[in-house]
This record gives sequence, C-alpha cells and structure tokens, in this order.
Amino acid sequence: MARTARSTPAELAPAPWPDRHSTDPSAEVARQFVLNLHDAMEGRSLRSVAEDAGIHHVTLLKILHGRAWPDLATISRLEIGLNADLYPTRAPLRKPGGSRSKPSRAAE
Repeated sequence: MARTARSTPAELAPAPWPDRHSTDPSAEVARQFVLNLHDAMEGRSLRSVAEDAGIHHVTLLKILHGRAWPDLATISRLEIGLNADLYPTRAPLRKPGGSRSKPSRAAE
C-alpha cells in the first residue's frame, strides 16, 4: 500500500516561506527550525554546511525551501555539524482560561 502524500511545510504556511507564521502547528515548528537553521549557517555556503553535517546539499536545500520535512537523523546531524540547537522549543501548553496544563504524574 502506498503512503498518503502529505503537504510540505511551505504548502502549509502562507507565502513567502519561511517569513510568515503558519497556523498549522507542525508547519510552524518546521518554519521555526528553518529560521534557526538559517541563523546558525551564518552566511556559510549550503554545500559546506551539508558537508559538515554529513547530509546531501539537496536535502538541505529542500529543508530550507520548505519542500521537505527533516527527519530526526537529519536534525541531529545539522545540530552537531553546526554546533547549535536548531529544533525550536515549545511554549508551555495553556488550557482555556489561561492556566497551564500539567502532565499527570504516575503514583509515586
């Protein structure tokens, strides 16, 4: 059975990618990742960053243009290669009314 095609991050965000906020939570994480990645590249060439990370430069290009979802191995390689935290942190969850939601704890 074939996998169902899914939209790319850029398709789930308003143009121009990655400059505008996406209302899709996963696409917004991808957008923030790309912004962090771009900042961490500090003007270096695409090929040099890809080489240091041990990934193909086309993979990096697709991620930067929002045409691909980076997998965990790629994210890890980029973070190690750039010596930077790229994956965005998540804001605390809030319940309607403003109170923070806390994860339930197992009996201690």
